[in-house]
Amino acid sequence: MAAHIEFEQWVPFPPDRVFAFFSNPENLPRIMPAASGAVLLSINRAAPPASAQMVNDKAAGTGSILVTSFRVVPLLPLRREWIARITEFEWNHHFADVQQKGPFKSWHHRHEFAASLKDGQMGTNIRDVIDYEIGFGVLGRLAGALFVRRQLECTFQERQRKLPDLLRI
Repeated sequence: MAAHIEFEQWVPFPPDRVFAFFSNPENLPRIMPAASGAVLLSINRAAPPASAQMVNDKAAGTGSILVTSFRVVPLLPLRREWIARITEFEWNHHFADVQQKGPFKSWHHRHEFAASLKDGQMGTNIRDVIDYEIGFGVLGRLAGALFVRRQLECTFQERQRKLPDLLRI
């Protein structure tokens, strides 16, 4: 049975800056919790549309393959490889990735970006829409309820805490 979770965050930076940061896979380990030990092992980068390339030559367009490694349980040495493929890419609006190999039976993550006014200041609203399935029947649903959903929430809380400082650089 698939699960659905969404996260939103507003940051006081323009969409082009925020999108450029997120569309560069080299920034992925920087937004992950340190305890996950996330490492980007390789990028098979497919070029984004020509207009995006002129702005950000590090963006991973549709068809890009990212290989990462992370700790399954924080602070333990057991690691897992995760292979994701970018399936959608629209500059300054959204991109999406799906898991090709990893801990989930299925994973679809859409990253959405929109200009937004908050307290009189322009910025960007970042919305993450994730549909995933753990597999393993009843045991997977139990693990999802007790551990996986909570871990995802903690991961995005950490990202939300770090992101404004990372975008200032």
